[in-house]
Amino acid sequence: MDKSRIHILVTGGAGYIGSHVCHLLVDQGYNVTCIDSLINGNKELLPKKVDLRVFDIADTNNVIKLIQSNKFDLVMHFAGLIKVDESIKQPKKYRDYNYIKAKLFLETCFNNNLNNVIFSSTAAVYGNPKNDKVSEDDTLNPLNPYASSKLELENFIRETSKKYDSKYVILRYFNVAGADEKMRTGLISKGSTHLIKIISEVVTGKRKDFTINGNDYDTPDGTPVRDFIHVSDLANIHLIVMKHLLSGGSSEIFNCGYGKGYSVLEVIKELNKIENTIINYAIGSRRPGDSKSVVSNTDKFTKFFKWEAKYNNLKNILKSSILWEKKLKM
Repeated sequence: MDKSRIHILVTGGAGYIGSHVCHLLVDQGYNVTCIDSLINGNKELLPKKVDLRVFDIADTNNVIKLIQSNKFDLVMHFAGLIKVDESIKQPKKYRDYNYIKAKLFLETCFNNNLNNVIFSSTAAVYGNPKNDKVSEDDTLNPLNPYASSKLELENFIRETSKKYDSKYVILRYFNVAGADEKMRTGLISKGSTHLIKIISEVVTGKRKDFTINGNDYDTPDGTPVRDFIHVSDLANIHLIVMKHLLSGGSSEIFNCGYGKGYSVLEVIKELNKIENTIINYAIGSRRPGDSKSVVSNTDKFTKFFKWEAKYNNLKNILKSSILWEKKLKM
């Protein structure tokens, strides 16, 4: 595979996860074009070599012009809205952005012979799993409009693959955290709902304290349990599945996590140890649409690709998040 001849189209590449993937692709010698409306993205996070096009993915005329004037080999679709609590307040907005616009965009791609797609989905499609670790063929039961909108697009991609002769890999992200080792990119988000982002803001003095949403869950310490994956490992997963699709590999759905759960309180305790501090927090009521525990069964991906994570360590995830937060002026 001649990397210099491979051209990848990335939506939402100026966002948190998309920018990490763009850096990795450029580092590896691939050509990258990014569509981003910059509503939530930040162009400073992108490598200079990325060709950034600022328009909406539902701007069909511009999408067609771009695809027809380039020979793209694959599209990675990151663009979308991600806040669970906001989706409960604005369900129509989330369906419009994450399903209606995305479906229109992908139909445009497929109709113009861009038929390889990697889609950023979410572990939230599982809802409250019955098993301690959730695998790809477990029951899907989204608990909020954000998760429902992601599942709708998953279903569209799967159900139309024969019609469009398309190949896909759907990646169900668990809780993504951390920052690039070289500090080129990380999470920039005002009013973030990411636990590790919030406590990194607390420890760097940008927030006074924060509230744990519920301590009465059926978990060992009563707080929700999550499986955290370092964003750089997740970026590497995208590279692996891209090579899989470009070499004629099968359409697949994979969980992206480490298979180990940490409660909210355990994460706070680990951060306190690293920073030799005590974070102030209050206990609030549960957030609507939150799951009590979501931990991945990672067997499918690790066996399929004989993959070993490089950054599988909560301490590393937290340290890189704090370093990034210190670097950010805002």
